Amino acid sequence: MPSEIIQWFPGHMAKTRREISENLKNVDFVIELLDARIPRSSENPEIARICGDKPRLRLLSRLSIADPKCTKEWKAYFAEKGETCIFYDCITGEGFGEIMPAARTLLADKLERYREKGMAGRRLKAMIVGIPNVGKSSIINKLSGTKSAKVENRPGVTRQKQWIPTNLGFDLLDTPGVLWPKFNDQKIGENLAITGAIKDDILDIETLAATLVGRMRELYPEKLVERYKLKDGALAEELTNFDVLEKIGKARGFLVSGGEIDTERTAKMLLEEFRNGKLGRLTLDRVKNAE
Repeated sequence: MPSEIIQWFPGHMAKTRREISENLKNVDFVIELLDARIPRSSENPEIARICGDKPRLRLLSRLSIADPKCTKEWKAYFAEKGETCIFYDCITGEGFGEIMPAARTLLADKLERYREKGMAGRRLKAMIVGIPNVGKSSIINKLSGTKSAKVENRPGVTRQKQWIPTNLGFDLLDTPGVLWPKFNDQKIGENLAITGAIKDDILDIETLAATLVGRMRELYPEKLVERYKLKDGALAEELTNFDVLEKIGKARGFLVSGGEIDTERTAKMLLEEFRNGKLGRLTLDRVKNAE
């Protein structure tokens, strides 16, 4: 696990945390985005601390590329804890119809007070928060019916604060993605890096790809064999994760002069294919390890 993942202190993150804290008084509730592939790892512990008693609705993105069996287990886990969570997907639209009913349930007391004051129908305000590259721009565009937020599959695209009207009866305050100062759990930092929440250019890409290989060997070995048409024994226990990465590169024909395997190109390809769902519907966080 590279030390640059364990201790990552980008200066703008502290500024974003201050902005979130300062703007809480301007919103009725907070929408926190998580990644359905890593529900635990994408949960920023500072968000709960900053938001305090402010009503919070959690939306878990990328449903269509998360493992359906694991998603079912996570839904049961959150329900048992009494947390308001909706799994959704911007591509299929699944889950979007649940957002406003869940928000109204969450804000039932406040909405009743508005009705008593003759303010029924008052437009609500929400702040949307989450880690970098969790899909905030995609859901904002889906909710607003426009392309007001820039969408790219890399962290750090959302830069400036902006209010955006939605088709569901509330306005959204957008905020940049925010991580927390230090990851005490090695796997959390790795999962965030694998899914792209941490910029690749500050990491050793081959080490990160080898870490993903290890996750796949543990959780979805058949997906590696199927996707890269690996031969029998390619995932043998005595082989290191880097050995397997080289076999993937060889299978793809990623060779350089002298017949050496281009492991950097292989690493970039493997991470990109995981992030785009080409390896299948995968979930790295498991409920049994949630606490």
